[in-house]
Amino acid sequence: MPGGRTNHIWRVESDQAPLVVKLYIKQAGTPLFPNDDRAEYAVLQHLAGSGLAPHPVAHVATAAGPCVIYRHVPGSHSSSDPAGIGAVLRHLHRIAPPAGLRHVASGSAAILRKGDEILAQCEDDAGLRAFRPKLAVGATADPVFLHGDPVPANILATAQGSCLIDWQCPAVGDRCEDLAICLSPAMRFLYGGQPLGRENENRFLQAYGDPATVARYRALAPAFHWRMAAYCQWRAQRREPDNSHAKELELSALRALA
Repeated sequence: MPGGRTNHIWRVESDQAPLVVKLYIKQAGTPLFPNDDRAEYAVLQHLAGSGLAPHPVAHVATAAGPCVIYRHVPGSHSSSDPAGIGAVLRHLHRIAPPAGLRHVASGSAAILRKGDEILAQCEDDAGLRAFRPKLAVGATADPVFLHGDPVPANILATAQGSCLIDWQCPAVGDRCEDLAICLSPAMRFLYGGQPLGRENENRFLQAYGDPATVARYRALAPAFHWRMAAYCQWRAQRREPDNSHAKELELSALRALA
């Protein structure tokens, strides 16, 4: 199937309904996005019947690596519907998470520290340290169930509503983590969309429907943009295509907030 930047994915026809077979490449995790087959299957089981995720079929070990198998979800990528994406993330964040998910540290100090750790793995920081913002936003007091990677390619518009796929890095943490990944111009560019622009960003945040979280996201946005620019630099140094341009998109967003 198309996509599959991290793992290998096939659509398999069956007597009942098409299946998706996802073969995990265990070493494909990154400093920002883990790649955990056990977590994905646990989430699919937890959300079975909700319409928010595909229906799980099996989690099996093979000679090539672990596979997660689930029912294929017919639909289209919903990158053109910012209000629908905001609403489905709000729905997810109201659901209690399954046990055993990783916890993501929150607050501006933790976000910036993660960016520092990513840049420390780069041969050249490309001058990014000069853009490191100075913020003082504390950790969240109310961590929630996070998708972890809600990019346009991972949100399907279906007849029943929006469905989230590719659950290899779910977490418990600050709501703003999912909002920041979804609104990141770099991630939208790399995964099947275009930067939303101010009007559509406002539509997304309005549809999310939580003014306190929106205010918190806006306060943390410089830290999120800087961390994502560091991540794009890390990927660019591994010769992954388009990441230099993605980094510049993130820096442009950061400069616009100055």
